[in-house]
Amino acid sequence: MNRTYIKDIVAGTPCRVRGFIENIRNKRTMAFLVIRDATGKLQLTIEKEKSPALAAVVDELMLESVVTVTGTVVENEYVKLGGREMLPETMEIDSLAEAIPIGPDANIDTRLDYRWIDLRSEKNLLMFRVQSCFVNAMRRFLCERDFTEIHTPKLIGAASESGADVFELKYFDRKAYLAQSPQFYKQMAMAAGFERIFETGPVFRAEKSFTNKHTTEFTGFDLEFSYIDSHEDVMKLEEEMLTAALTEVKEKYGEAIEAAFGTPVVVPTLPFPRMKLSDVYAELKARYGYECPAGEEGDLTTDAEHLTAKLSKEMFDHEFLFITDYAAEKRAFYHMRDEHGVPMGYDLIWRGVEITTGAQREHRYDVLCRQAAEKGLGEDVRFYTEFFRYGCPPHGGFGLGVDRLTMLLTGTAIKEAMFLFRGPNRLTP
Repeated sequence: MNRTYIKDIVAGTPCRVRGFIENIRNKRTMAFLVIRDATGKLQLTIEKEKSPALAAVVDELMLESVVTVTGTVVENEYVKLGGREMLPETMEIDSLAEAIPIGPDANIDTRLDYRWIDLRSEKNLLMFRVQSCFVNAMRRFLCERDFTEIHTPKLIGAASESGADVFELKYFDRKAYLAQSPQFYKQMAMAAGFERIFETGPVFRAEKSFTNKHTTEFTGFDLEFSYIDSHEDVMKLEEEMLTAALTEVKEKYGEAIEAAFGTPVVVPTLPFPRMKLSDVYAELKARYGYECPAGEEGDLTTDAEHLTAKLSKEMFDHEFLFITDYAAEKRAFYHMRDEHGVPMGYDLIWRGVEITTGAQREHRYDVLCRQAAEKGLGEDVRFYTEFFRYGCPPHGGFGLGVDRLTMLLTGTAIKEAMFLFRGPNRLTP
């Protein structure tokens, strides 16, 4: 008999189910068990006098043991799990569990020590189904617009982007680095004439940060596309993509997310509001008395970032906010600058947390080399600037952190929003 998922069981039909034993009530004459698979839960009801062999198996069981059970499911209005129960005919122990070492009240670091057990909860399973839905919705949105998915190397021969916060490793007889982003190779694809590409893959940052949102390895969702007129084209694509993805997430999981996490899924209206950085600081000062620290006016401080959640809601009744016009010294050298030297890029803030840095890129070889030299990166990025010597269309793009999106969507901490968290003090399991 083939296995039947619990969600597909039809009352009155013999079936074979497989899963974890979540609960055991082993009485003198009766045993009541709950079996759980990835699709749901089912009560197993055993009359010991009629089924001594099954009763003997139940006596062996520990919570979270894995079993295979055959029998017939019948309707029973007194059963809380969907008004149905299975009357088992056979039960086989596939894997006998030891006593579970963590309880529901364990702190996050203890839970991460036993992450494979912690992940068994309905809440965690829901979180990663939601994440999968979100990513697949974004992927589908792009594929429908003629984007091609590529996969770029994570081992690189030169420190990417700024040259700081990279992991260095031995690569045979020379040094190599783990990529901070696929940025350089996304742009190489533009120089190659691919025109529209995206990638989902690991990103590495050697930052000794212990915040609610930082991690040393995360999953990035990056894209790049050619023949744009300004960074406004990039912003428009991103807002449309996120709106489409959140629409799908809300339709499929909105009620479940709010029930499990207490966080409603809000589908944003288009277009997203836009503000210059200087205007953000002016409003934060006027409304909340926030003073930007001296010397920080060219970038968004962490405190200001958090306050933008309140600001965007009050000014625009919106959870998202595009912020533009950062100082050139605070932006990457490959961001194109306008005639006034202002980078043609942006940050996107969602619920008071930055989720994207995007921009129109500098595609002119001479200008790009000059801006790299300004940052002291001339030789370090020479392999990258070579991409632009033989013609390259105007282009732009952005990157999103999949784990950070999950964190904000569910209202959890980054350690919980990742399948396996990586930070300065955690490299296992």
